[in-house]
Amino acid sequence: MYSFYGWETADIRDRNGLTPRDYYDLLKGIWAADTCAPRMRPDWTPQNRTLGQCSVTAFLMQDIYGGKVFGVPLDDGNFHCFNAAGGCVFDLTSEQFGDEKLDYSDCPEQDRNVHFAKEEKRQRYELLKERLLKARKGA
Repeated sequence: MYSFYGWETADIRDRNGLTPRDYYDLLKGIWAADTCAPRMRPDWTPQNRTLGQCSVTAFLMQDIYGGKVFGVPLDDGNFHCFNAAGGCVFDLTSEQFGDEKLDYSDCPEQDRNVHFAKEEKRQRYELLKERLLKARKGA
């Protein structure tokens, strides 16, 4: 059983036949402190692997499934990124919020160029992408 937002209907498949649930299974083994947002690294633990992984994960899923990346506005002025593709809305990193329920309605679209203007974020994305490609080959 999965607990990320949208897992029940995340049935879209990539060209290899993999669903977001399959990618969650791969990612949970490769999300790490070095792919976590730097401001959140002190709180990252293997028990909360999805912490600080939202934008790099969402843009990686956009590469795979297309669609759009949206952001839930957070109280601190940041956005929590999630995906909408092929009729599915899913958030592979929603577990970082525990029991808190996010409002995924009427969220602004997120621009990859704006996010990746931060070089450290682009580098984290590239690192996660490299690890995911290796994990997918081994699956």
